[in-house]
Parts: sequence; C-alpha cells; structure tokens
Amino acid sequence: MKAFAALYQRLDRSTATLDKRAALVDYFRAARPHDAAWALYLLSGGKIGGARRRIASSTELRAWISEASGLPPWLVNDSYDQVGDLAETLTLLLDDPTQPGADRPLAEWIEHHLLSVANQPEDVRRTAVMTGWKQLPAGERFVFNKLLTGALRVGVSQRLVQQALAELSGLDIARIAQRMLGDWVPSHGLLSTLLSVEELPQDRQQPYPFFLASPLEASPDSLGPVQDWVLEWKWDGIRLQLLKRQGEVALWSRGEERLDGRFPEIEQAAMALPDGTVIDGELLGWRDADTQPLPFTALQTRIQRRKPGPKTLRDTPARVLAYDLLELNGQDLRTQPLRQRRQQLAAVLEALQDPRITLSPAVVADNWKHAAAQRAEARERGVEGLMLKREDSVYQSGRRRGDWWKWKIDPLTIDAVLIYAQAGHGRRSTLYTDYTFAVWDGDRLVPVAKAYSGLDDKEILALDRWIRAHTLERFGPVRSVPGEQVFELGFEAVNRSSRHKSGIAVRFPRILRWRQDKPAREADTLAQLQALAR
Repeated sequence: MKAFAALYQRLDRSTATLDKRAALVDYFRAARPHDAAWALYLLSGGKIGGARRRIASSTELRAWISEASGLPPWLVNDSYDQVGDLAETLTLLLDDPTQPGADRPLAEWIEHHLLSVANQPEDVRRTAVMTGWKQLPAGERFVFNKLLTGALRVGVSQRLVQQALAELSGLDIARIAQRMLGDWVPSHGLLSTLLSVEELPQDRQQPYPFFLASPLEASPDSLGPVQDWVLEWKWDGIRLQLLKRQGEVALWSRGEERLDGRFPEIEQAAMALPDGTVIDGELLGWRDADTQPLPFTALQTRIQRRKPGPKTLRDTPARVLAYDLLELNGQDLRTQPLRQRRQQLAAVLEALQDPRITLSPAVVADNWKHAAAQRAEARERGVEGLMLKREDSVYQSGRRRGDWWKWKIDPLTIDAVLIYAQAGHGRRSTLYTDYTFAVWDGDRLVPVAKAYSGLDDKEILALDRWIRAHTLERFGPVRSVPGEQVFELGFEAVNRSSRHKSGIAVRFPRILRWRQDKPAREADTLAQLQALAR
C-alpha cells in the first residue's frame, strides 16, 4: 500500500503530463506484479465494491468515523460539507496510529481485507474498515478511503496509463489499448500478459481501439480542397465495432461493452459476413419505412434489455450504418488509406445484401460552401452534422487531431431558470457547480436539464456566493434556491421521454451564458421545448 500511496501523492502533486507519465513508469517498473495489476485497474477507472460488492455506503462510513473518532454525527456531516471530499474528511478526522501495522501489499488490502467482507453483515464490514483506519498512516489511509468511496480521481486518463506502459515495454500502444478493452480481472500475471510481445489467442477476441474525431473549431476552408475529404453524416446512435471471427459474431460498443444478445437481428445479419471481418459503424434505431433514424431515446430501450422481446424488436428495429473496414479475411487493414478501406467495405456490404448492415452514404459536396449548406439541413435529417475524414487517413487509436473532424450543427438553445445546486467534485468540491434548470409550465417551474459546464471561474465564484446567500432548503448535498437566475442552455436535441417528469429529455446540455439581463418570468416554457422535440 505504501508504494501505491506514494504514487498517488506524486500524481496528485503534479500538473505536467510528462511528470505523471514518469511517475507511472517508475511505479510499474518496481511494483509487485499483483499490485501493479490492481493499480492499473484503479487508475483506468475501475472501482472497488459497488452495488454487487457492498463494502460501505457513504452513510455507513460517516457513522463509523463518528464512532471511531468520538465526534458527534452532526460534526462529521459539517466537516464533510466543508471539505467536500468524503475520503479526505475520513482521513482528517482520525489521528495517525501510534503503532502502524506492517506494510501490506495493495492487492492484499483489496482482495483479502476489503473484497473478502463485501456483502457481509454490517458489523463484519465495519470491523474491516476500522481495522484499516487504525493501522494505516494518513497518506495510506487516504488512499484506503479513496478505495472505499470509489473516487480515485488523480488527473490520470487511461490513455496516459497506456502511454506509460508502452514506454516501459516498448510495445505498440495500440496493442496495449486493444488488450485493455472489455472486462478484465486484476491478477498476478495480468501485466506480463498485457505487455507480451507475442500475439495472444485473446487478441483475436478483442475489438480494435476506436479512432475518435475532434470537434472542428476552425473554418473548414483551412482543411484544403473538399475533394481531399470523405464527408459523411454524423449519426446520433451507438458507436460500435462488429466482429465476425472464428464463426462467431460480437458487437463491441465504444464504451468497451459487449452487446451480446441485445441486438439479435444485427448478430444474425453479421453471420453472413466473411470470417475475419471487423466493421466500424453506428448502431441506430431505424424502421424500414422511415427515411431517418429514430431518436436516441428510442434506442435506449434496446440497450437496457439483454434479451429483447418481440414487441421491442418490432417497435425499435436496429441497423448498423458502416463507415470503415478494419479487418478483412483476418488481415488488419488499419494502415491502408481510408479510400481503400471504404472501397473494400462497399464490396463486402454489396455482397452481403442485407439492409440491417449498410454503408453509411458519402455526402457529395462541390466545395466547402456546398458542404455547409448540406450541414444546415442536418437536424431535419435526424443527424448531428457532418463527419470530415481525410481520404488518405489511416485508422489510428484514440483522439488524434488532423485527420478526422466532427463538424456539428449549432446547438438548440433555451433560457432556463436555476432551481437547484449541488457541490462539484475534485477542485470544485467546495463550490456549488452542478446545477438543475427549469422552464415554465403555467405558473410553476418544471426541471428539464442538469448542467455543470460553461461558466468561467469568476462566474462560478459569484454564483456560488449567491446560492449560499439565497438557499431555501437543503436536501442532503442539494440546495434549492429561488427561481431568479436565468441561463441560456445549449443542447444537441430534444426527445420525448416517459422517464422524465417533464416528458422531455435534452441531449448534452451545457451552459452558454448567464442571462443576468433577463428576468426569470421571461424564461422559456415547457411548450416551447416540446415544440422542438422529435
């Protein structure tokens, strides 16, 4: 635990990416293999415990720290409100042990001390947690508490971890990224397997790391002639890779989840593909007679059902619009230029002749002005804008600026009223930065969106002071405020939703500006928002 706590402190104190990567390389080079596997899991976003492996809830931890420290519950809660981070609060409320226990490996703490008591009666779990508090000095106890609260945020992305492992091993980062896709369990041999220079049998079961486009912020004229680019519609669905290998079909989402059984019609269609085929595309809800896809909210009904029934399959049929071919007959095509990959993809799908897997059509434009005119029609087509892909681009991994761009349409906007606020996370844990907004439905305000981005630091501080001075009620960490402050919100789309009280769901809401010039009574109405819904 001591070595991982030292790594955490080194990462937390550094703001330079190269310094963080060096810290990771040093740790993985020296760490015990089993500890390194757990560190890799945690730094890549993995959590200990959770709903299926209950170790301690926030309420239990606050009750237990009250007992361990002798402080009344109200003081514990007040301390938590002031600090803003539960793990840090738990650490600060206890003195260091006078006789700390021997340094135990990270893997031992996790597997034999915490996970071994998961889902046990409360007294068993409380004893395990308090034992850790009594044995560990502050730095290690802080990391121990981070494991309990599941909030191991330290400014390290999975990509940075992969870069460190690539530097350590000399292995291609794309191979490391591919092996880290999907579910994996930390084990003693994980790191050696992950960094093996040999091709492993399980490599054939994994998708390739996804190539991600960057937002186009400059004028498209800066990209050179439009003829050097492949233009496609930007679909609003689920990005996935469709694999047909060794006679089996697998669908992998960009979120690194296998979608087995959820889209049986796609799996059935893909069985007719040549063996050793990997297609990159977009999964959409789309009825045969329609000219455009169903809203994303309709597709969500499919995601939540591992074995959809006849009614779901009938109401929300799915199809894949394919836009890249990454593998054919077992050959990796990613280093070939896009134009060549797309030609082969068109031939594969022409031979398949199945409307459930079709080629994403190219958008033909004579020049960028013509492309802009077609982009302006995107919302009417049920898409989010245009994708711009350099014709000779290879298929890379992660987000690489220069070859793939997403040229999205301007957002829809409404003026909404702030009604609730909650403290943020990380460096914003002491400020109210997570906001709930509402619009008018007659004489009452109805919540329609949550947003936490879009204000600068000066505005955040000013709004935080206003929220504290005008709090009406507290609901745990949430404060209600009078409906006085108006904000312009931007979002990608509006869909009807039975899961929301307002009957409306907005896609990707964010704050565009604080409308201090506008009275709350002049904010927009639910009827105006409903008129935008698909």
